[in-house]
Amino acid sequence: MDYICIPAEFKWWAKMGYVARGIIYLVIGGLAVLTALGMGGDTTDSKGAILAILEQPFGSALLMLLIIGLFGYSAWRLIQAVRDTDGHGTSLKGIGIRLALFGSSITHALLAVWAISLVLKKSVPGGESFGQMSSGTGQLAFGGVGIICVVAGLAHFYKGWRAGFERYMNLPQTTRFWARPVCRFGLIARGVVWCIVGWFFFDSAMRAQQDQIRGIGEALASLQTSGQGPWLLLTVACGLVAFGIYSCLEALYRRINTG
Repeated sequence: MDYICIPAEFKWWAKMGYVARGIIYLVIGGLAVLTALGMGGDTTDSKGAILAILEQPFGSALLMLLIIGLFGYSAWRLIQAVRDTDGHGTSLKGIGIRLALFGSSITHALLAVWAISLVLKKSVPGGESFGQMSSGTGQLAFGGVGIICVVAGLAHFYKGWRAGFERYMNLPQTTRFWARPVCRFGLIARGVVWCIVGWFFFDSAMRAQQDQIRGIGEALASLQTSGQGPWLLLTVACGLVAFGIYSCLEALYRRINTG
């Protein structure tokens, strides 16, 4: 495998990125757990989690650390995609994984920029709209995004079921016995959420309606109003907490190839 040679200090920046992602999902999952138990909370997404962090004591300082971590995570994902540090190769599957890593790099960089706007106290848009999908192009775009989200969800199912994450982590034997089921649960729960988000895009495409982008928060809210009531939401919310723990475990044990 052709590893990229980058400064060893970068490893800590990348690990901060995994911690940042973990904190965001711990907040998202934790708030959803409180909602399912009727103890307050809310169903929210990454931006909502960042707003919740900002409202805490020393919120601005905490958010600045989170922003540094998000940029570190974005940079690491970009390196993974461009230099193929994990050896995914150039097969159709490998290219798909690397494109997903590149997309993750972009979305986390944009999230960090949005968080900076909060620190600078600039106006923050409440939502985004694609406008009226009066042509087939808009509907195809929504359908395409829906396919990508569902594929991402199924990939999380597969990675969680097969415990594929272990090949990139140096988990101690004393940790593996509890970390493995927690990580698998977290990945599968995130997969459920991605599949629901994908369905939202499909639904918008089929109805060709003007609508705001619906993401993780709306996916969790849909679970709350399903026939299973709060129990389904509670299960997935606990899974997102588990995904947050998984991200923090990656910060500790994930191999960061620095050369």
